[in-house]
Amino acid sequence: MEEALYGPGGFFLRPEGPAGHFRTSVHASPLFAGAVARLLVRTAEELGSDEVAFVDVGAGRGELLAGVLAAVPEGLRVRAYGVERAARPAGLDPRITWTDRVPEGARGLLFANEWLDNVPVEVAEVDAAGAARYVEVDAGGTERLGAVVGGADAAWLERWWPLGEPGERAEIGRPRDEAWAAAVGALAAGTAVAVDYAHLRAARPPFGTLAAFREGREVAPVPDGSCDLTAHVALDACAAAVAEAVAEAEAEPADTRGAPADAAHARVADDFAGEPRIVTQREALRSLGVTGARPPLALASTDPAGYVRALAAAGEAAELTAPGGLGDFLWLVQRIGAPARY
Repeated sequence: MEEALYGPGGFFLRPEGPAGHFRTSVHASPLFAGAVARLLVRTAEELGSDEVAFVDVGAGRGELLAGVLAAVPEGLRVRAYGVERAARPAGLDPRITWTDRVPEGARGLLFANEWLDNVPVEVAEVDAAGAARYVEVDAGGTERLGAVVGGADAAWLERWWPLGEPGERAEIGRPRDEAWAAAVGALAAGTAVAVDYAHLRAARPPFGTLAAFREGREVAPVPDGSCDLTAHVALDACAAAVAEAVAEAEAEPADTRGAPADAAHARVADDFAGEPRIVTQREALRSLGVTGARPPLALASTDPAGYVRALAAAGEAAELTAPGGLGDFLWLVQRIGAPARY
C-alpha cells in the first residue's frame, strides 16, 4: 500500500492529483473552505491572536488552502502550510509553505481532510482455525493469508477491532493512530480536526472497508500504483492515541518536558468545546453556518439573481451535509493546549 500510493510512480504523486480521480468536500463546493475559514477565525479568537497558523495535512494540490486564504477576513494574518508528499504545485499562492512534514510549534488550526484513510495499514483476516492472520497481496491483486498477527498489532485488534468468525476482516489502524498523534503533537496550541469516512468500535464493519478508486469509479484494490487504495478510519482509536500521548507527556517529570501543560482540552464557549469530540460532517458544518436552507421565495421577485445564487449555494450545502454521502463523514475535533485568555 505504501509503495502503491507514495512510492516511485505512486498514485498520489501523479501530476493530476487526487482531484483527477475523485471528488472530496473541498472540490464539491467553496462553502466547505468557507466553513473551515470560520473555524480558523474561531481558533484565532480563542488563542487571543490576530496571527494564526493553518496547517492542511494531506493538502492534495492546495485547493483547500487557496479557498481558506480567499475566505478569511482582512486583518487576520494566516501562516499557511500545505503538508503533502507530492511536489509543490505550479502557481500555488506564494504565502503557502509547502512541506512534506507537519511543522513543529504552530499555533492555530491543523486540518486533515481525507488524509488518514490513505495512511497505509495492514489487513487482517480470521482463518478457518480462528486465528487472525495478515492478508498478503501481490501486484496483481491476488491475496493469501500470511503470518498470525502478533505483538502491538494483535493488542490493537483486541482493544479496537476484535475479530470473531472465520472470514472476518479488519484494517489494523495502529499506523493511523501514530500518524495522527504525531501530527497533533506538533501543534503547540489550537485545534486539530480529522475528517474522514470512519467507524467507531460499537459498529465496526465485519469484513473491513478496503477499496480502490480510479477516475471516479470504484475498482479492484490492486496495489500497482494505478488507483487510490483506501480504508475507513477507526477514528475513536485515533482520538484515544492523542489523549494518551497528552497524558503521557503530562506525567513526565517537569525537568524533562519543560513548562507544564496548561489545562489541556480547555473548555471554551463554542460548539467544539471540551473533550475530544466526534461528530458527523452534517453536524459540524451546520455549526459553522452551512445549513442548506432554501432562500425565501420572496427573494426571487426582489432580487432574482441573488435568489439564483442563494439557491445554488443551498444545493451545494445540501450535498456537503447529505446523509448517505458527504454528510456521513466523521469529524474528530481535538484541542491542544489552553488558549491564553482562558
